[in-house]
Amino acid sequence: MISYLKKLIERIKGGMLQEMYIEAKWMYKYVDKYKWGVVFYIFLGILGTVMSLASGVASKNLIDAVTGYDSSSIGMAAAVIIGMSIGNIIVNAITSRISTKINVKVGNEIRADIYDRIINTDWESMSSFHSGDLLNRLTDDSSTVASSVLGWLPSLITQVVQFVCILGVVLYYDATMAVIALMSAPITVIVSKSLMLRMRKFNKEIRIVRSDMMSFNEESFQNLQSLKAFDLSHIFSKRLRDVQSKFTDVNLEYNKFSIITSSFMSIVGTLVYYSCFGWGVYRLWTGHITYGTMTLFLNLSSRLSGSFSSLINLVPSAIGATTAAGRIMEVVELPRESKKDEVLVEKMKKNIEKTGAAVKLDNIHFTYMNSDKNVLHNANIEANPGEIIALVGPSGEGKSTTMRLILGLTNPGQGRAIIRDGSGLECDISASTRKLMAYVPQEKTMFSGTIAENMRLVKVDATDEEIIEALKVSCAYDFVEKLPDGIYSKIGERGSGFSEGQNQRLSIARAILRNSPILLLDEATSALDVVTERRVLRNIMSMNSNRTCIVTTHRPSVLTMCDRVYKIASTKVNQVTNEEVEQMIVDF
Repeated sequence: MISYLKKLIERIKGGMLQEMYIEAKWMYKYVDKYKWGVVFYIFLGILGTVMSLASGVASKNLIDAVTGYDSSSIGMAAAVIIGMSIGNIIVNAITSRISTKINVKVGNEIRADIYDRIINTDWESMSSFHSGDLLNRLTDDSSTVASSVLGWLPSLITQVVQFVCILGVVLYYDATMAVIALMSAPITVIVSKSLMLRMRKFNKEIRIVRSDMMSFNEESFQNLQSLKAFDLSHIFSKRLRDVQSKFTDVNLEYNKFSIITSSFMSIVGTLVYYSCFGWGVYRLWTGHITYGTMTLFLNLSSRLSGSFSSLINLVPSAIGATTAAGRIMEVVELPRESKKDEVLVEKMKKNIEKTGAAVKLDNIHFTYMNSDKNVLHNANIEANPGEIIALVGPSGEGKSTTMRLILGLTNPGQGRAIIRDGSGLECDISASTRKLMAYVPQEKTMFSGTIAENMRLVKVDATDEEIIEALKVSCAYDFVEKLPDGIYSKIGERGSGFSEGQNQRLSIARAILRNSPILLLDEATSALDVVTERRVLRNIMSMNSNRTCIVTTHRPSVLTMCDRVYKIASTKVNQVTNEEVEQMIVDF
């Protein structure tokens, strides 16, 4: 048995405790600016403990005074009890206020930091996480970490002080009583150490199934239209119950584990309490202690055992908090996206406003992370100011990947992706160069709010006239002006309330309002009719003769407007001849 415990402790020290230490260290970096508030909170906890003990001793004196041992101290004992009670009420009120204030501030700071890190994390690294899982980490896990800031370390300190103070008082009156009261300590230590690994395992499993449930719900609501259109309600209802069943199984298993361990510890605590009670009765019967001392013993022995149990019970709290911190760390410690040459980009931006910007992919090789499939091999694409460049090819062959490379969302394994200004200055494409671009994807990208609010996301100080002009260029004002509130009409989540074509025209208008020298349209006109599609592209190019426009499309209707067409297929990029373009139009 001893050999087994030694091996178990070594495993804990070598793995789990080291992990927990790293996670706790990360967690408490958020507390630094509130350290004096935390110190004051700990002070109040210790003060409350001292006042509680003082009230207990005063109660002992009052009982002794009433039973005739020292009737002169009745007034003093009563005054101390009343004073300590009032003091405890005040301390509890202040403690509650401080804890709430710090918890809210730390929680907000953690959530804001996680949010900032998520939106600035390398896109490819982040794409392996489900949005529902990220949301769960941002809300549930961060709340657990925030509450533990004042719920664990300060509690540890105050519980230790309480334990030491109570032990000191009991030892002062009767050392044997202290030994009896602490009989549960060795058992508690042995049990807690043997159960720590299982607690951490359960904590991880519970948080994973919570994330699974949130992910399922979020994905269902996001695709509610498709779910209804295919009459999948009964299938998804069953899937929800399957997820809930897994959630139930994990929680009930942990509950069973908790009941067994807590029941065992309760039995041990009860045996200790009645042992103390029996010893106290014996000491009272033999005349060694007074009735007041007997009352104090019963109170303190229970509190001493309870205080030790509370210290041990901090272990599950610490495991829960560090497990949550570890899940957050998995996200926030992902690599940040590359922001190269920021100073150079700002310098180039001034030239580009006059001359436009050229985009060049030079001998690009690209493979997605955790994949052996080569998406692009020796790809070369060039787009110059005043040109419309088209990327065509079968679905899944690399058109969207090429757009991501141009946006700096992904980085080439080999070769260079660059932007060049009119003076010959050039820089590698990265997150820094996005300020030179406007992007319109195929899917809906409108946010809930008004049309004007969506437009002003890209230009905060845009006037109503500027917004209307951008809407006219994208052929969106045709329907916006007919709305009761015009540009101040409401848009639902993900553009609900508007058709696919209307959403695309609104997205294009927003990109136009940004007035970037490089415009990327990723199947952004797929929901428009051919006439509107061509009209929109003409309007865009006539607005700014230096604009570089790159479009991906499955429809050849606009290819005759393009200066060059590149076909992406089987990892290769080839420029398409005019004859091939004409044949595409015929075949389509």
